[in-house]
Order: sequence, then C-alpha cells, then structure tokens
Amino acid sequence: MSARRYRSTVACHSCRQRKVRCSLNVTGVPCIRCAQDHADCVVDARNERVRNSRRHVPTRQRPSPSNSPSNRVGVYPGGGNIVHPSPRTETMTGSRNSESGERFTIQDEERNGLEIAEAALGNPERAGQVPFYTGDKTGITSTLTLCTPGESLPRHLLIPSHAPTSLLEEDRAYLTSKGVFSLPGEEACNSLLQAYFCHVHPIMPVIEADHILHFFRTGRLREYNLLLVWSVFFVAVNFVPYNICELEGYESRKTMKAAMYSRAKCMYDNGGERNKIVLLQASLLLGFWHSEVDEHGQPWYWTGLSVTLCQILGLHRDPDAARYNTSISDRQRHLWRRLWWTCFFRDRWLSLTLGRPLRIDLDDCDVPMPSVADMLSDLPDVSEPIVATFIPHDLPLLAEYWVRLIEMSRLLGAVLTMNYKTIRPKSSMGRVEALEADILRCGPPDRHDTGLSRPARAILIVFYRPFTTETPDDVSPASQKQWQQTIRHKVDSAASRTNDILDVLAEENLLEYALPMTPPLLIPAMQIHLLNCRSGSPLARRLRLSKLNVCMMVMEEFQRVYTVASIYRVIFAKGIQQICPEEAAETTSASASVAVPTAAPAPALPNVVAPMMSHEAELGMEMDGMVDALLDGSSALNFWETWGQLWE
Repeated sequence: MSARRYRSTVACHSCRQRKVRCSLNVTGVPCIRCAQDHADCVVDARNERVRNSRRHVPTRQRPSPSNSPSNRVGVYPGGGNIVHPSPRTETMTGSRNSESGERFTIQDEERNGLEIAEAALGNPERAGQVPFYTGDKTGITSTLTLCTPGESLPRHLLIPSHAPTSLLEEDRAYLTSKGVFSLPGEEACNSLLQAYFCHVHPIMPVIEADHILHFFRTGRLREYNLLLVWSVFFVAVNFVPYNICELEGYESRKTMKAAMYSRAKCMYDNGGERNKIVLLQASLLLGFWHSEVDEHGQPWYWTGLSVTLCQILGLHRDPDAARYNTSISDRQRHLWRRLWWTCFFRDRWLSLTLGRPLRIDLDDCDVPMPSVADMLSDLPDVSEPIVATFIPHDLPLLAEYWVRLIEMSRLLGAVLTMNYKTIRPKSSMGRVEALEADILRCGPPDRHDTGLSRPARAILIVFYRPFTTETPDDVSPASQKQWQQTIRHKVDSAASRTNDILDVLAEENLLEYALPMTPPLLIPAMQIHLLNCRSGSPLARRLRLSKLNVCMMVMEEFQRVYTVASIYRVIFAKGIQQICPEEAAETTSASASVAVPTAAPAPALPNVVAPMMSHEAELGMEMDGMVDALLDGSSALNFWETWGQLWE
C-alpha cells in the first residue's frame, strides 16, 4: 500500500508560493528555508492561530535591531560583556523539544559556515567583528580556491558576532563572593594604572591605552572589561608605593599581588569571556605569576595559552600576505603585531630560564617585525592631560627599546636553537661569527649609550657557554685550544660587565623598578662566577666569589617582590657551600640574611640551605643532581631542566 503524503496546512508565504513543505509546525518563525535565505518569514494570522492551537510552543520572531539578543549585551571596548538574558529567549529555549533543538543547532552551524564562506569570498552579507583565521593551504576555506583560480583568498576574516552565553546567577554570586566586582579605591586605581603604563606597558604593550584610560577618566572603570582590569592591576602591584598596599588593607606587595591574581584568574575561569583577543591579553599579563614552589610552572602554563590563542587567531601570519586585506583596520594590525611579538618575547625568555623547548617556530610565521608606530597607535585619541598623567613622556624612545628587545628575543631564539636543542647539527665557524656579530650590534637605541644592554649581555653569556667545552666543526685541531680560551675570556668579560651594570642600578636606586624577567637575567652571569670559583689561586677564587656575592645581594633585594628570586638565591647558596665552603663562610659571614617564614632571627647566608638539607633524605640525590647541573660547564639549561623536574 502506498504511503499518502499530507501537505502541511500551516506554511509561510514563501513556502506556499514555492509549493514546498514548511517547517513552521516544528521550528516556528522563521522556518528553516527563510532562515537559510535570510528572508522575512511571513505567516497569516489565521495560520498562526492554527499553528499555536496545534503546538503549544511560543512563537519565535525574527530578531530585529531593537530586540536582538546581541543588543541586550553591554559590550565594552576592551571586549568584555555583561549579559542580560531575554526572558522571551529563555522561555523559548526551555520549551523547545529535542527535535527542534537539533534542527536549530544544525541550522546555526550551517549559517556560521555560510558567513565564513561569504567573508572569505569578499562579499559578506553583514559586517563582521569577530576575528577568524581560516588556516593555511589546507584550512577550512581551501575548497573555495577552486572557485577563484589564480586568486588568493584572505586567511584573516571578520565574521558576525553571535549572542554570548548568559552569566548564570550562581556564577555571578560566586564572582561576587570572590570580590571581582569590588575595585580598589580611586587613589589605588590611579596609582596602579600609572605604575602599569610607566613600568609594564613599555615592554608588554598588550592593552589599548585609550580604552582603559577613557573609562577611568569618566569614573566608569568597573564598566570596562574586569578581566583586563584585574590583570593590569596584578602586574602593576610590584611598582606601587607601599602605602597603597596598606591603604587597601594588604600587609605587603606580595599579598596584594596574590589577591589581584586570584580575582583575575577567577574572571578568566568563570567570567564567561569569549573574546579571544581579551583572553590573549589577560593570559600574557597573568604569565608573570609565580608564587610558591608548586606554582613555578604558572608562567609556562599562561604563556602556552597565549601561544595557542595567537595561533588560533592567526596572529603569527601576515593578514596582507596575499593582498591588502580591507576588512582588517590599521588599529587591529597594530594591536595584533604587539600581541604576537609580546607572546614571542615571553616564549624565548621563558624557554631560557625554565629550560623548556621553544613553542614558536619562526619558519611558520611571516608577520612583519614590530615598529614604534605599533606601540604608539592608540595614543592620538587620548587627551593631553591624561597623557601627561599616565603615559611616560619618553614613550617614543621606550618604544624603540621595545623593538630592540623583540630583536634580541629573536637572537636569543637563534642561540637556543643553535646550541641547546636536543638534536642539532654542529655549528660552523661562519654561523657562530655571524650570530655573535648580530648580538654585539644589539645596543640600546639611545645614541649616548654605546654599551650592550643587560638582556644582550645575558644572551652573549648563553651563546658563549657551550663553546668553552666544544668547538665548531671547521676549527682545526691545532686552533681549538686557543679558540676556546678566547671564548672563555669573552664569557668572563660579559659576566663581569653584568656586575658593572648592577653596580650602576644599585647606586641609582633603580633595583626597586626591576621587572619580573630581571632576576632570571642574572642567572647566566652568576653561573659563570660560580664555575670560575672551581679553579685558580685562593685569592682569585675569593675575587670571583665576591662577584657572585654582589649578585646574591641584588637577588636578595628582588626577594621582597619576586618569589622566584628566593628560590634562585637558595640554590646558588647551596652551590657556593659545596664548591667553596671555606671561602663562602668567610666571605658571607657579614652578609644580609635570607628571610625565613619564622619569628626567629634569620640565619646567615651559608645556613640558608639548612631547611633544604633537613629534607635531603626525602629528596634523595635530586638536590645533588640539581647542583651538578648548576655547575655543568657545557650547558646553561641543564640546571633549569633539573630544577623544574625537582619541584614538579
């Protein structure tokens, strides 16, 4: 018996004219065909009453500009949002059965695919706001290249935004209990923003200055993206006066920093942020968190998130590689380059200090190098009084320093790739000399200072270290010993020059402005000083130890703010105790003590390892292995690898 087909008695005008089946009984208004065609779904009043009498599902109306869910979201320039859910939408969603829900899911997915395709072909129906990266030659839109032979399609698109997920009441209550909606007082906010733009922004220009300063100037900072607010405050705490900490009820900068980090992380995990640019900005700033020994991997974790977000957004690729991409604004280009190269900078230096592999391969990247204009791009719209209050007057010069820092980071990556990769070919003399020449050219942009900067000195030491025990392939056997002696002289000179820089910083009272990356910069020089203590006459060993003690005293200053400095200092104290115990006892008897978490007077420097020695039975030979790595003359990274494994 043949099955009889019934025509739906309820249909929209479009489906009736085309004599096709309408989905109104299942999906409501708009039907699937009208939604796919982006057409108005018109239904007769009589048919509407019939449909409502047959199916007790509230009528869905096509969103208009006035009642669209996206217009019920407070979207801020920083990218954050607070969602006010529509009761109509909640009722509709709650009453939708599983079949219609599945149909709408598929429909939304197809619409999203259509938006991507239209944007890739250059004729989007609606202007987009959300960055979308299609990937390389095998990416999601690679099929469309068949439709445009001889033409290259853009990889960076802006697709329409969709309504974000509502923040549930229980989530809002939890965020309230964590204090994320309670900002510091006006004086503290003012001081924190000044500290950020003076000390952090010149090397980490990840925030759009005009946006956050506009909200602060108009007294609406809490309406700006709170994830970014707490992330900025977290990195700025290191540079605010102590009275600000006391004013906000904190006993130290460390406790205030921990509270700011806790609120930023709470917003990151529970705030419902979907803007990947905002998540990237926050993760780059939160990458400076380092507290107790079990948290030492946090910088690596946050920077890993940053690299992933950069590659998801395609910030590692030039949006204008194929042809000028008219959908991307110049402001976006400036910000994207700043974010990418800041991420690159963090990847290189963390790889050095933590002994981890490089995450970013420049062979996969073609984004242009940064420029001074990139850092200054968001300042023209800031009023002169605000600029004078918050922005350093020499920011253009600091922007040149930032560009030079990125260049040094690129050279550091080349050094790590040449000398420290697990599997690598031996270098030739030509490559070694060429890379050395590039590093030596990395002086600061200020023409009055012709010396190398502290980061450049650290890179030189890391570069020279392996060649004190090995030589390039094309160095003749007769010349190897002389070549290694020359390298040793160069590495000793670079380490000594580091001490000269520390002397100047101490005399000028500049140590309190040290950045989170400053303590690790001392490690290469400290390793060289410690290695040199193993040989020579007693007087020579004491002189070399005195250079190391200078670094130890500077590291002690950093302990007040940076937990990692305490860990560094303890490890080197144990190294000193093992390699030259007599000289250490005599030289450090009058040195300042390391702070310990007890009320008793702190022991002198050599005794700082006593708490660690008491647990040596539990640690077994791992501590000895760490010190062996510290004293390894062939690799600057063995120590960090062993240190990371020990605390993990």
